[in-house]
Amino acid sequence: MELDLDESSMAIGRIERALSRIEKALTARANRPTVAVAAPAADQSALKAEVAAVIGELDRLIAEADRG
Repeated sequence: MELDLDESSMAIGRIERALSRIEKALTARANRPTVAVAAPAADQSALKAEVAAVIGELDRLIAEADRG
């Protein structure tokens, strides 16, 4: 299965949106008072899920590019 241009563009869009959400989450975390050093488990889980989504999309794009 080859990715066509539209599918590639959509995958890149998903990556960009996920990276934007990761950036916002990290900025929010950095701006929190230092008293709350440990991020809540839900925040960490959401951030890990975003990172996993980006890695998955990149892996998919790379695999498709390798196939032609």
